[in-house]
Amino acid sequence: MAESDNPHRSIDPNTGFCPQTRTFHSLRPFVPLPPPSQPLSLPQYVLSLIRSSSTPTTGDTTFAVDATNAGTLSYSQFISQIHSLAHSLRKNYSLSQNDVAFILSPPSLRVPLLYFALMSLGIVVSPANPLSSELEIAHQVQLCKPVIAFATSKTSSKLPSLKLGTVLLDSPEFLTFLTQHHVDNDFINRVHVSQHDTAAVLYSSGTTGRVKGVMLSHRNLIALIAGFYHIRHFPQERREPHPVSFFTVPLFHVFGFFMLARAFSMGQSVVFTERFEFEGMLRAIEKYRITYMPVSPPLVVALSKSDLTKKYDLSSLLLLGCGGAPLGKEVVERFKEKFPAVELVQGYGLTETGGGATRVIGPEEAARYGTVGRLAENMEAKIVDPVTGEALQPGQRGELWLRGPTVMKGYVGDENATAETLDSEGWLKTGDICYFDSEGFLYIVDRLKELIKYKAYQVPPAELEHLLHSHPEIADAAVIPYPDEEAGQIPMAYVVRNPGSSITESQVMDFIAKQVAPYKKIRRVAFVNSIPKSPAGKILRRELVNHSLSGGLSKL
Repeated sequence: MAESDNPHRSIDPNTGFCPQTRTFHSLRPFVPLPPPSQPLSLPQYVLSLIRSSSTPTTGDTTFAVDATNAGTLSYSQFISQIHSLAHSLRKNYSLSQNDVAFILSPPSLRVPLLYFALMSLGIVVSPANPLSSELEIAHQVQLCKPVIAFATSKTSSKLPSLKLGTVLLDSPEFLTFLTQHHVDNDFINRVHVSQHDTAAVLYSSGTTGRVKGVMLSHRNLIALIAGFYHIRHFPQERREPHPVSFFTVPLFHVFGFFMLARAFSMGQSVVFTERFEFEGMLRAIEKYRITYMPVSPPLVVALSKSDLTKKYDLSSLLLLGCGGAPLGKEVVERFKEKFPAVELVQGYGLTETGGGATRVIGPEEAARYGTVGRLAENMEAKIVDPVTGEALQPGQRGELWLRGPTVMKGYVGDENATAETLDSEGWLKTGDICYFDSEGFLYIVDRLKELIKYKAYQVPPAELEHLLHSHPEIADAAVIPYPDEEAGQIPMAYVVRNPGSSITESQVMDFIAKQVAPYKKIRRVAFVNSIPKSPAGKILRRELVNHSLSGGLSKL
């Protein structure tokens, strides 16, 4: 019997905690989902929401703006080009359902078109950071095993040769794919996609180790969008006729990926740029009258501190949704002092939960500084003692476990990592130390996992250590997070030189910089005689973190 069917359980209406099962339940209204057996892709579901909306989007409403070149797509253009592109891809390439398409492109209007067209055909989309190195891309390709890639003339050289080749998004040929005449618009509805099929493989470092490919099903993403759609809470819906959001987060990142689908389902407009730049964002807020932005904590810090904000009219801003890393109380207070009319809310999620797990809704909840909100719709949680495995009560700290319809299928090509993260009952072990308070609000305390959060990007230490160990003058190395006000954390390397080596800090940093994306660069180096390790050979990172914070006064 499922917990939700158990008639003997009692759920505390304040915390959502059930003492019999030691499980926390969502205090949000229940959100109905389509029957699991119904064939339905994410694009089909989103299009059905637009058609059935009580405030229908007119065809002329702008869906997307590329602020880099002022290009725009209306809703009617976007929908017709999805159909045209899906038709062209099916006609020109021997693609089968559940094939994987690797996407390596900076943000452009063609990227959301590609996502929706491919997913509507039952093709798995796997977008990656276009700034990734060839080494990183080779690892991702090895994981997801794509048959085709979509890239630009600038990024395509990083890709290996694939079965169906690489299609260039900035080629004249691709443009013709978007403007086919006499397309049967209903053929997408005749493609039977199971909700349990994988819709996307997005990249995450999981709880430890190298980058992993997170398999999110159509149902995972449908459940996520359903929650946002049915529980509308943005202040601009009360005060503005039309919400416009500016994407500070890349479209290949889970945050950008689901926010794109969310905006489309709710008939909103989105604005993005090819390359994020702070003053460019301020210009866009003024020019496009932006009402909402998903942001990371370093951006909240920058908005609070920068005098550039005085140069622009930011009065249209109503709401910032912050995710990616916890936001300090002092930062929130500084921001609210400067922007008293802007609601600043936090949320918590992982790539493994489709991005959504908890969120703050409305001004009353936003006034509770430090919390990442209450459990999202249809979601369950446990707080588990990492040592004893015992499920804990409200107010007690332990590892957060999550279960619900947005939790991933698993890691592609990595059964061991999947088994370590997802248990047999569907609980996802987040690796984060948290607690729920007496009113069901979640607070993030610390991370069990070793990931470094640089500007909300995940930097896995093991990956950088692997590269450091490959240097002929380095005997041993360990990478830890070092606190930084602007970035949150920066990667810091502890390096043991080989006998006779005189390798310098800048040489270590340059060696890594040439092999990784910019956000993974090592930005601080300390040379030591040895790396502290447990008897089993595991790096004792906490000792290194304490050493770095003590200013190197303690000897290693």
